[in-house]
Amino acid sequence: MDFRTFRRERLTAPIFKWASKIMPPISETEREAINAGTVWWDGALFSGNPDWNELLRMPPAKLSPEEQAFMDGPVRELCAIVDDWTLNFRDRDLPKHVWDFMREKKFFGMIIPKKYGGLGFSNTAHSEVVRTLSSASVVAGVTVMVPNSLGPGELLMHFGTEEQRDYWLPRLADGREIPCFGLTSLQAGSDAAAMTDTGVVEYGMWKGERVLGVRLNFHKRYITLGPVATVMGLAFKMRDPENLLGRGEELGITVALLPTDTPGVSHGERHIPLFTFFQNGPLYGKDVFVPLDHILGGEKQIGQGWTMLMTALAAGRSISLPSQSAASAAMAARATGAYARVRSQFNVPIGFFEGVQVPLAEIAGNAYLIDAARRLTLSALDHGHRPSVLSAIMKYHATERMRRSMTHAMDVHGGKGIIEGPRNYLASGYRSVPIGITVEGANILTRNLMIFGQGAIRSHPFMLKELMALSDEDKERGLEAFDETFWSHLGHAVKTAGRAFVRGWSGGLLGPAPKGAAMPRYWKRLSRHTAAFALTADLALLTLGGALKRKEMISARLGDILAELYLLGAVLKRFEDEGRRPEDRPIVSYLMQQGESRIATAFRGVLSNLPARWAAFLVRFVAYPFGVPDPVPSDRLITRLAEILMKPSVQRDRLTPGLYLGEGHAEHPIKDLEEAFQLVTEAAPAEKKLREARIRDVEEAFSKGVISAGERDLLTRMAEAVEKVVAVDAFPMEDISPIAEQHLKSAEERRQEQAAE
Repeated sequence: MDFRTFRRERLTAPIFKWASKIMPPISETEREAINAGTVWWDGALFSGNPDWNELLRMPPAKLSPEEQAFMDGPVRELCAIVDDWTLNFRDRDLPKHVWDFMREKKFFGMIIPKKYGGLGFSNTAHSEVVRTLSSASVVAGVTVMVPNSLGPGELLMHFGTEEQRDYWLPRLADGREIPCFGLTSLQAGSDAAAMTDTGVVEYGMWKGERVLGVRLNFHKRYITLGPVATVMGLAFKMRDPENLLGRGEELGITVALLPTDTPGVSHGERHIPLFTFFQNGPLYGKDVFVPLDHILGGEKQIGQGWTMLMTALAAGRSISLPSQSAASAAMAARATGAYARVRSQFNVPIGFFEGVQVPLAEIAGNAYLIDAARRLTLSALDHGHRPSVLSAIMKYHATERMRRSMTHAMDVHGGKGIIEGPRNYLASGYRSVPIGITVEGANILTRNLMIFGQGAIRSHPFMLKELMALSDEDKERGLEAFDETFWSHLGHAVKTAGRAFVRGWSGGLLGPAPKGAAMPRYWKRLSRHTAAFALTADLALLTLGGALKRKEMISARLGDILAELYLLGAVLKRFEDEGRRPEDRPIVSYLMQQGESRIATAFRGVLSNLPARWAAFLVRFVAYPFGVPDPVPSDRLITRLAEILMKPSVQRDRLTPGLYLGEGHAEHPIKDLEEAFQLVTEAAPAEKKLREARIRDVEEAFSKGVISAGERDLLTRMAEAVEKVVAVDAFPMEDISPIAEQHLKSAEERRQEQAAE
């Protein structure tokens, strides 16, 4: 008996038998979800020893001259003709001329190749367009976002037949067709595979002929663009009770292209997503019959709908909501910093109070981090990667950090932020926050199940191969594959433990950093945490096995560590890509310290709750013998970040690039804020003279020679601009009808009742 045979029969076979019991088999649905997308930098992080130089070699995301021209032209024009207040509170929709403009300029066909009449833009351009539009109007951003991400267009390009692409893509590109995608149904939200929408294979009449097709019955909801769509991509469970196709009865989730004027289809009703009036509503279908050529991709793609959806989400989640989140986070940073400088209390700008500087610093950091991670992910997409695990990280962490930024922005603005009206530049973005948290995979699900749960299988160097071997129906073949993979995994685990030991006991000093990196200590710390993460992940998988699925809190914390490693790597890469600007060092230091603190919290949570106490002790001894480092940004560092937002500078502009600031509008609240902010900073020396002279009245200061005539005029203009910014809207009661009328009627009825008594 040779060594390999001895190892397989005497050592591997008992382990294989034990592992088969603790690791559940992979279902077909899970297998399709896991295989969707690709592994990229997430695989390097799971290895425990990423090559940071490889990360730095990834070219930064950038726009082509044609894409930049589109940004400077049609995108800015579209921003200028959208009025978010009028849209949401009067029209309840984008005006017709806006829809026409989007069609004319091919906003709905940005990702469709030029040969089909589209713009053929990159993922980066797609993201930048959505980001800028969202800074002007959430509704406009969503309306452009959906046809270019989770609509039928992308699925057609990847899976459609040649005939389907030739017919539909030109019509989608020029806006003759408005698409939507019907996935969510009554009993199937996060668990999309639980949908009850059906398609039964049968013969029926189509245009006067009896043909083989599908009889559809469905009820979809929360469908963006559903009320105005002319064609839907419809996901349903396909069945063939009579085996007419010769493939059995249960054919699986399938996608059909269904014109909304097909008999039996009903649409047009609208949902109202938190008073954010993008088109969204339910779709109904009762006994809808279509031929088999309506199946997206034709008969060969029957039953492949889940793979299609997961593949589309792998890219779409990396672009749509991260782009909107980047816009909201950057706008929160720019507007809140300006308002904190413009608004004074106790004769001091509120941003000078340390209590206000704490949220300002986090807002600044979030703006830098979200955009750093967005750009890195876009670069990966533009180079052909479809990283499904990283897309889940981006979706969750971009929207969550945007949520914190918007909440902080509202706190700093106080009453200015909570009074609705044309002067309120925060309310629309703030109202829409829960929408981003909810759609494209609810954040609770994404954090607890997807980031680490999917990543541990998909991105781990060996786990997927081992699970596939354990799930193989041919046990001999499975044992052979498992034998090869398991011992490689064991060798990898020993190396990981060795790296974790060296880096842990040296306090990270012996961790690798990119050659010539500007801030090597942070790279070294990331190397330490990455090795510790890989070791902890292996031990958690070893000791919990399939039970890790149910240990959602532990899985979520491991996902938090994985996410921080990716996000912090993106921060350091952005710093390098942008030329190592000295003025950005405080932002990078703040984010690295905050991120390490989050990593520490997550590690402590995992190690305190691992059921196998020996495994927790081993990680602590090997990787963190002196405790998990938990740095806290200094007060001085926090103040420096807050000051970045409260001074006009090139750095502030780089932190908040590409936003729409009201150009083209005669009246716009952000435009007014920017003007007041500029005047306040220009007038600061003159204001200082007034304070030193203990005079508040400008005319008195001028008459006493404290300030010049030019300074008097500047202070007067500043005061008028500030007053315009801090003002809020108030409406006559009759303008708020019918709510006001009902309120008044109720009040009058109560008075009459009281008088009668």
